[in-house]
Parts: sequence; structure tokens; C-alpha cells
Amino acid sequence: MSNMQFDIIYSDTKNPTVFSREDIASFLHEHLDEYGDKKKLILKCISYAYGDGPGQDGFILVAHEEETIMGAVIINHTNMSGFIPEHILVYIAVHAEARGQGLGKQLMEKIIDATDGDIALHVEADNPAIHLYEKYGFTNEYLEMRLKK
Repeated sequence: MSNMQFDIIYSDTKNPTVFSREDIASFLHEHLDEYGDKKKLILKCISYAYGDGPGQDGFILVAHEEETIMGAVIINHTNMSGFIPEHILVYIAVHAEARGQGLGKQLMEKIIDATDGDIALHVEADNPAIHLYEKYGFTNEYLEMRLKK
């Protein structure tokens, strides 16, 4: 991991990158394991982060060695400061070969530094990453309730 580079991507037009939306979505789809979503939903999240629709924005943090993605985070901005957290950490994943080497910690530190305001995330109770989130001060203050239609 000595050649690791970190890029914050605000959109594929504002600051183009060698990593396409498809590259990032494929990486996340593969390395989120059982905690992931379908690729089309990940692509929808990328579209939101890149500001494709009105009121949408955010960014993607990609950790890479050369042209190989080793970690990725998608942050969507809520634009709801004062009501709910300003940012949602939607996806975070580390390449299977890089796990346990501190890359997850580096990704968390970089997204915390890159955002102003509160950050929310959803995590399943059995996800081992919950300990990483708690280490960085994430707490479970609320019970989330959803009506699924």
C-alpha cells in the first residue's frame, strides 16, 4: 500500500478521472460483499453524488494503486443542514486484498476531513465495520423506522 493515492471526485465532468462510473460501481458491487446493493442502485448513488439532478451533489473518494481501485467511498450531501445530517456515507468498501491494513481507517479520516457538518450512515448490526465507525465517533442515537411501499 505504499503507492496508494487518494482522489476526491466531484463529478466526471468537473474533475475527470481515469475511473468511470462503471469502474467505481463494479468495484463497490464486488467488494461490499453481502452488505452491498445491485449495481444499478450503486450507479444511481454515483449519479446523485455527481449532481446529475437538481439539488443533488456529493463526492466520491477513490483510493488506488496505479489504475487499480483499492477502496472507495460515496458521500451524498443532503442539503438539509439543521434538519438531518448534511452528509450521508452511502457506500464504503476496501478491496479484499487490502483489508486489515488500515485502508478503511484512512478512508474514514479523509472523508471526515473533506466534509463540514454531520455525517450519517446506515450499517447492519452484524457488519464488522461497525467498530470502525464507532472508533471515529459515530453513535446510534435514533431508531430508524421505514415504511416500505
